[in-house]
Amino acid sequence: MAKVILTHQRRKRIEKGHPWVYKTEIEKIEGDFNPGDIVEVYDHKGKFIGKGYINPISQITVRILTRNRDEAIDRNFFKNRIMTAFEYRQRLGFNGSFRLIYGEADFLPALIVDKFEDVFVIQTLALGMDRFKSVIVDVLREIFEPRGIYERNDAPVRELEGLPLVRGSLYGHVPDKILIEENGLKLYVDVINGQKTGYFFDQKENRLAIKPLVKDAEVLECFCYTGSFALSAARFGAKKVLAFDSSKEAVELARENAALNGLEGICEFHEGNAFDVLRHFHKIGKKFDVVILDPPAFAKNKQALEGAIRGYKEINLRSMKILKPGGFLITSSCSHHVDEDLFWEIIQSAAWDARVNLRVIETRTQAKDHPILAASEETRYLKFFMLQVIK
Repeated sequence: MAKVILTHQRRKRIEKGHPWVYKTEIEKIEGDFNPGDIVEVYDHKGKFIGKGYINPISQITVRILTRNRDEAIDRNFFKNRIMTAFEYRQRLGFNGSFRLIYGEADFLPALIVDKFEDVFVIQTLALGMDRFKSVIVDVLREIFEPRGIYERNDAPVRELEGLPLVRGSLYGHVPDKILIEENGLKLYVDVINGQKTGYFFDQKENRLAIKPLVKDAEVLECFCYTGSFALSAARFGAKKVLAFDSSKEAVELARENAALNGLEGICEFHEGNAFDVLRHFHKIGKKFDVVILDPPAFAKNKQALEGAIRGYKEINLRSMKILKPGGFLITSSCSHHVDEDLFWEIIQSAAWDARVNLRVIETRTQAKDHPILAASEETRYLKFFMLQVIK
């Protein structure tokens, strides 16, 4: 097994539990290896740190799987890791549909597994993990006896690993739409053509948290996707919900979800660009009691950060302007490169320009099936603020 020797001047981030070894942190590699192989990692003094898979073309050259030198990376390793992740979620009350594996936070870096009742969707986002894909499928079959397993390996991040973008069935039957239940709502999920794995479990607990703000309210939601926030607002007593998304397919599925829950008389779903929608309502002087913003990541890398800041500021500024005095802004960011401090700075800047004051009701993060690993700041990505806008 090849040995990766780290430079002596780097920070002690890896020893403290972070699973990534960057190319710039490697002094030398002793021994032969093929991309995707398991290698051992040592500090510059020869102290063993861990074992993980290597890909020399990636800036994240090694991703550590275990800190135990004697632990074999084999089928049993993956079975134990997956069972541990499942037991953790069961203990916290997750059942039916949830994120089963959240990459680094479940000590399986670059692996995502979402459970939609008896259908599983997986992503293997790095070369080393992709090589174990058949093992992972086999383990999922043994533990859960699923109806089907589908891969959504069409995430662009795979190209950084030299991997193709692919999607398709890996086992069994995967229907066009899967019916799940969340917080008392029934929802259709399209895992084949939907965004990412088809659904966003990370906002599950936040969708519950909006309950006291939406009763008897007129609500606007932008970036509604398939309607889970809008339908939650309707279920919690909103008198009218207008929701917009730029995807025609998402809007059509949102309408189906509204009918499925008997909420089509309260929720209206329309195709529309959020920036245009917010400008339109401001222009005509339309006011709302609550505005909900759940945009996709505006900053997928550091190079996009400047544009992301402008985008977040614009949608929050325009939302503040179309809220009634004392209305509520429910706003979030899932961009890792926009941390909580920066996101709050953006919100405050928007409030200043809108000439409003803000009362912070609550700040939240992702649901517990997306656990946060203390040693890896990348596992904490979702910022969710509930604010009262005082004019």
